[in-house]
Amino acid sequence: MSDRTAREAKLTRRGFLGGVAASAAAAILAACGGSSSPTATTAPKAASTTAATTASGATTTTATQAVTSGSAVSGTAAATSAPTAGSAVAGTRVTTGSAVAASGPVGTLAPPAPDKFKGQTLTMLSRQEYFMGEQTAFDVELQAWSKSTGASIDNTHINQDQGDFAPRQDAAVKGGSVQDMCYCTGLVSQWQQLGDITDVSDVVAEIQRAYGPVEDYLKSSLFIDGKWWGIPYYSNVTATFLRKDWLDAKGIKVADVKTFENARDIALEISDPAKNQFGWGITWNRSGDGNYLITSVLNSYGGAVYSDDGAKVVFNSPETVAAISFLADLYTNAKYRNMLPPGVNGWTDPSNNQAWLAGIIGFTQNAYTLYAQSKADKNPVYDKTAVIPGLIGPGTEQVIPNPGYGTFVIFKGAKNPELAKATAKYMIGETVLLDVAKQANGIVMPAYKKQWDADPFWTQGDPSFAALRTLIEGPLPITSKAGYHFPQAPSGAGNAVSSQYVLPDMMGDIVLKGTKVTDAVKTANDRMVQIFNQFGNKQ
Repeated sequence: MSDRTAREAKLTRRGFLGGVAASAAAAILAACGGSSSPTATTAPKAASTTAATTASGATTTTATQAVTSGSAVSGTAAATSAPTAGSAVAGTRVTTGSAVAASGPVGTLAPPAPDKFKGQTLTMLSRQEYFMGEQTAFDVELQAWSKSTGASIDNTHINQDQGDFAPRQDAAVKGGSVQDMCYCTGLVSQWQQLGDITDVSDVVAEIQRAYGPVEDYLKSSLFIDGKWWGIPYYSNVTATFLRKDWLDAKGIKVADVKTFENARDIALEISDPAKNQFGWGITWNRSGDGNYLITSVLNSYGGAVYSDDGAKVVFNSPETVAAISFLADLYTNAKYRNMLPPGVNGWTDPSNNQAWLAGIIGFTQNAYTLYAQSKADKNPVYDKTAVIPGLIGPGTEQVIPNPGYGTFVIFKGAKNPELAKATAKYMIGETVLLDVAKQANGIVMPAYKKQWDADPFWTQGDPSFAALRTLIEGPLPITSKAGYHFPQAPSGAGNAVSSQYVLPDMMGDIVLKGTKVTDAVKTANDRMVQIFNQFGNKQ
């Protein structure tokens, strides 16, 4: 594994923030606009066995239990106006947009032969989105694909942020009863190491011939041991969101928010519980948000969960103790009580989205879901939002990246792998991807380099988009002062550490039980060692 150049995303739903150029930061700060009233995002439902309605109207029962009740291709109605389905032919040439210079023109993906898949069935799992506009657009495109091919597509939305989703799918594969494919974020290195997914290099090679090379950070997560195990679908980033008006009221400039330490102090300064105004809107609890916070602070202090090659646990270090001590103080010291929203210690992934849209928090880290929702709802908070790339710590001079992407995987034992491959190519086809992206408001961005220049939407659809491209295409790797290189190698065991919420559990011991930081760090390290040993990475 030492020859790998980057690591699997440690988080299940959080995105990547690449090298931070000054021009990108300036552009992203300009993102604003909109008006009206706040609306909370919809949380993913609890997992349960469910019957899923197919795109063609039939009803079937999915093999896995890690699914949400009632979600399906035809089961999600658009809240306002449904997006228009894109071309039924995968990869239809885009004729609009700016001229392509060095990257060359966008090519085409050959559509399947007429009636090739007519009467066939595809079973599919798709992540349940936190912004329903994106999910609705995705479903509409699958419906169009089903209609054009005459195939029945049984798609069930799942909450992939549940820690048991990956092992449930592993059990389904080993039991010989699994869906054909899955649209997910993360999990690829874990499933690859468990032998649950198939090599999809042939599909990726075809797509790259049409749309250019895959963005480097996606390759770092999906290209393992010389093969592609996930078909890159889209790229995205995670950002730090600030209430610009709250900062203005205190005479604080957005550019002043640079480190985790001064972000904490500024969050306290802009807080006023009497006005239902809380500065620090991030949880450590069991969630993608909790994982992302702890990991980003850990890396910024010079610590890491595992070595660059993804093989050895290196968590219990002085840098880690310093990072976790910072977080422990923030959540337990009475000095900071006024900046913490009520119930923050019990928040899950939708909670900070809801609090942001309700206008009660002044600072949070998130994927673009809350930004997209505020724009779609014409929420007044959208006009008051400042966006910065992220924060640094004493162990870094740049924001440490964490890859973020959407991908399609094909499970080993799939009954219809050819239809699965064709479905992935159709969804990645430029006009289809563009239709989804226009509803997703920054959550879905190109994964292939030539797609950026295929339509002006990718850089002009929102004031933040040009900066997003700069961030997504930022130079890699980024090196911490402790000598770690990010992104690190993909690690199935490292992904399991994330999905089993080892880091949030450690914080729970500290914040709720009063465990000493050094003792909690050692316990978490021991648990990580056990997981790595179980994956065959003997420690």
